[in-house]
Amino acid sequence: MTITDRPEESLAAHGLRVTGRVLRNPTTSQLYTAALGRGEGVLAEDGPLVVDTGRFTGRSPKDKFIVREPGSADRIWWSETNAEISEEHFDGLRAKVVAHLEDGDVYVIDAFCGADPKHRLAVRILTTHPYHALFAKTMFGEPAAADLDDFEPDVLVLHEPDVEADPERDGTRTGVFVCLHPTRGEILIGGTFYGGEIKKSVFTLMNDRLPLDGVMPMH
Repeated sequence: MTITDRPEESLAAHGLRVTGRVLRNPTTSQLYTAALGRGEGVLAEDGPLVVDTGRFTGRSPKDKFIVREPGSADRIWWSETNAEISEEHFDGLRAKVVAHLEDGDVYVIDAFCGADPKHRLAVRILTTHPYHALFAKTMFGEPAAADLDDFEPDVLVLHEPDVEADPERDGTRTGVFVCLHPTRGEILIGGTFYGGEIKKSVFTLMNDRLPLDGVMPMH
């Protein structure tokens, strides 16, 4: 596990000044150890990590939003499924998530979504929970050591399930929010501990990006 020497500066490019440790690309065993040590899960027979995701044991599709912004608005099929949120509300939620992430240790997972190097997206996930970091590490393609030397994310996922939205102030339906800004390639997730929101939100961005390159994405 790489622990950044100057954590307050290491994520400044993403607008974060972290006061705790920045734990970059830890191993699976290190994430197991951290999750078990924090009481976030238990080991089942033969070794899988089992966690309780709370009141959400699946996705919350009605709490998923896409930012209506000039760079992508004309190509989004707006509907109940593709609900909109303003950039102002997105920025407000981002500030909430960032403030929470800055207050402790942050796990950073760098990975690829997509098997084809010509079309894959470089993804960086920031979370305070080791089992969500483990989920992302397992779900997406792990970069080779050489890929990490100059890794530049196409997608930034700011994940903090402990943060809930205020629907009246933040323009959401409930306290849960999964928000995608297509042009920035930024995803905010809060109010739900269900790990699948990380996967599906990145896949949603792939569904937007790949057709622009003449590629039909398939789940």
